[in-house]
Amino acid sequence: MTSVTSTSLQELIDRADARALAAAGLACLDRCLPLLAPDGADVLRPVWAAVARGDGAAWGEAVAKARVELADAAGAREDAGPVRAMLDGAPADWIEAQLRDWTRSCSEAALALHAGLDANGAGPLHAGELQRQRAVLESAAHGPTGLRRARDLSTEGGRVLRAVVSRRARTA
Repeated sequence: MTSVTSTSLQELIDRADARALAAAGLACLDRCLPLLAPDGADVLRPVWAAVARGDGAAWGEAVAKARVELADAAGAREDAGPVRAMLDGAPADWIEAQLRDWTRSCSEAALALHAGLDANGAGPLHAGELQRQRAVLESAAHGPTGLRRARDLSTEGGRVLRAVVSRRARTA
């Protein structure tokens, strides 16, 4: 499989610290979560809180709890598999190398999902996701204020994805 991420996005991932990596991977998961669990956004709040604190122990516990809470998510959509893989692939330990690998994987999966849902392949939905990923990585480098911006971008992206999925369901 060829990489769908850009060089500049890869450079941002390469330079990011553990907190920014955790935020970036989590933001990708959060934006794509409507494909797996349309009403599951609140499940990730404790994971976001752990990222904000930079607390590795809380991170591991929150990720494990989210997996349990989303274990029965129907994911009626056929494209929910990559979202489940993002969640299942989240490292239990707050280790920079593991977080970096997970973030790269989440980035590629999110971009591929958005391109697949885009009417033009790599059109505006894909471009918007790429832009959000860059903005999240840049914002997360600025501590709690930046994490708030990253969370806002994630929420916005989730709304966009829900709207696209809803619109497609109505026209199908």
